[in-house]
Amino acid sequence: MSDRPPTSVLLPTIRWTDSCTELAAQLGDSDELLVIHDGEDNPVTGREDYPEGVRLVAAGEPESCSGKANAIAAGMEAARHDRLVWTDDDFHHPPDWLATFSADYADHGPVGEVPYFVGRDPLSVVLEPLYASGASLGIHLRNQIWGGAVMFDRGDIDEAAFLDDLQRTVSDDGLLMEYLEVTTVGRTRTVPIGGTIRETIERQVRWSKIFRWHFPGAIAGLYLVMLLVLVGSILSPLYTAAVLTVLHLVVNEVLGVRRWTAVLAYPAMFVFVLLIPYTLARRTFVWGGRRYRWHGKFDVTVVE
Repeated sequence: MSDRPPTSVLLPTIRWTDSCTELAAQLGDSDELLVIHDGEDNPVTGREDYPEGVRLVAAGEPESCSGKANAIAAGMEAARHDRLVWTDDDFHHPPDWLATFSADYADHGPVGEVPYFVGRDPLSVVLEPLYASGASLGIHLRNQIWGGAVMFDRGDIDEAAFLDDLQRTVSDDGLLMEYLEVTTVGRTRTVPIGGTIRETIERQVRWSKIFRWHFPGAIAGLYLVMLLVLVGSILSPLYTAAVLTVLHLVVNEVLGVRRWTAVLAYPAMFVFVLLIPYTLARRTFVWGGRRYRWHGKFDVTVVE
């Protein structure tokens, strides 16, 4: 570990999770893990002691951006090193995660990994195949950024401009894609999502808004494709169901994940087509306990 540059790992979370323990154990002598929370009333501040190299950073309440964007901005300003890692607290970080990521950067420059979202409620389970093909596969093939696993240096971006934009928007990784090019290194991380149908609907609203403000052409094209598939399903349901299932089995193989939910690709398409108009029409959404109204890419109101 001594051969690599010192690294600041940014982990937004309000409670100490397994991910905090996993990452703290991987720190080199000069590395730091910044556990970025809102304030002193968060559970993560209640520990009596913290592992060496761990610092708590209080981001405060967001005023014109999401809590996640606010946390990342506070973490980047507090970080002592130029080499930065963004990650999340909701997936497993194996013992060599940080060291392997650093080696990847040495070979490729800025790097990222790919999420595979696994549902924990009926609606998110049904939508799993579309998460895989619509999100994970795109990140994998197009070298897009997932904020749960990305490493870069401050010099790789226009940091001042980025931080200014970050503190007036919602999507941290959606914005970072406008400032940074990465190489996805072919590793997929399983990320549990959902828990209740309401949580899944709120997430779908947020993701739709991200596409609307950051990739407006993509969501229009995606919905057109889904409508064409829907027409095919009506005209030839058995054939379409078989094709969709096989395609999603192939997607899973490309991502290195084997999930039985690929067989839900056919019903998932119907659910998704019905959800899109609703999620685009919704004026507010809830994320991390806060309700937001996202008027434009850089026009965010924290409602409550």
